[in-house]
Amino acid sequence: MQFNSLITGTGAYIPTHIQTNDAFLDNQFFELSGHPIQVSTEITIQKFRDITGITERRYAAAHINTSDMAASAGWQALISSKIDPETLDQIVVAHNFGDVSYDTYQTQNVPSLASKVKHILGIKQPNCIAYDVLAGCPGWLHTVIQSHAWFRAGMARKVLLIGAETLSRVVDSSDRDSMIFGDGAGAVVMEYNATKDIASGILSCCAQTHSMEEVSYINMSGCFKPGDTDTLFMKMKGRKVYEYALKHVPLAMKACLDQGNVSVNDLKKIIIHQANEKMDEEIVQRFYKLYEAVAPENVMPMCIQWLGNSSVATIPTLFHLIRTNQISGHEINRGDIILFASVGAGMNINAVCYRA
Repeated sequence: MQFNSLITGTGAYIPTHIQTNDAFLDNQFFELSGHPIQVSTEITIQKFRDITGITERRYAAAHINTSDMAASAGWQALISSKIDPETLDQIVVAHNFGDVSYDTYQTQNVPSLASKVKHILGIKQPNCIAYDVLAGCPGWLHTVIQSHAWFRAGMARKVLLIGAETLSRVVDSSDRDSMIFGDGAGAVVMEYNATKDIASGILSCCAQTHSMEEVSYINMSGCFKPGDTDTLFMKMKGRKVYEYALKHVPLAMKACLDQGNVSVNDLKKIIIHQANEKMDEEIVQRFYKLYEAVAPENVMPMCIQWLGNSSVATIPTLFHLIRTNQISGHEINRGDIILFASVGAGMNINAVCYRA
């Protein structure tokens, strides 16, 4: 018998408002130079669809904040795990912008989202500490790695890990990249429990930060439309991010799998950050090429096509959808080995090998 870090419950908050690609037809998109994009918006949207795979995304209702979505996803995970919320040792929320009130660009990070979630859930135990993690899109997976370390150090036994974001409130409508992003929240309960037979739980982890010339590949910058306000919006150097991800993410995934002494042939699913359909597909292909292998047809489930990129929420949301049989053709069974992987602002990369 040995102890390991086990995911015992999952949850997600998927906003009800569907923003289709057609909703952007009246937008005028601009280049970084401030000049209007010369092709029609309709053609811009079609090219966007061909590259990213996104046809729609979800936006949070005006009265819903990031902390509200986080608490809802967290509550589902607690119910799924069947634990008493008062026995939690930690609540950790990964995000990038805190609560952003609708129709404003004012971010609110005090108090922390984790403290707000603890308040909303009504958890009174003072020894349940609440704190946030800001690490770009890999933030939620970072909470998994961090909690695994807490477990092994004997500092915690039960944690609620949440990724939540309202990116629709921090994007520039004159920037075509604004179409990538959506809102949502995903959560898991992770416990340090004894396993009797097969060694379930986290098998290995890998994390990297490249922050020299890469540090500003994703940043906060002004509006592309000339003469607009001085408000800062989330911006990406799309080609730089794409090239960076294809170069570094497959290597980090391989390092994680090798550290866990797992054969690539035993890998059942790759649950990767839902950033861009074509980029994710190429990352997985290059990962398998490192083993001189070909990626199995059904190894990579996706939800970006209808949920868009909700940053820290994509991986826990997708994992929850698979566990609850909401992704057609995909399931996770006991003993299946899963590789989680993410890449994002910072630039940060991480991966976790996990046996269900």
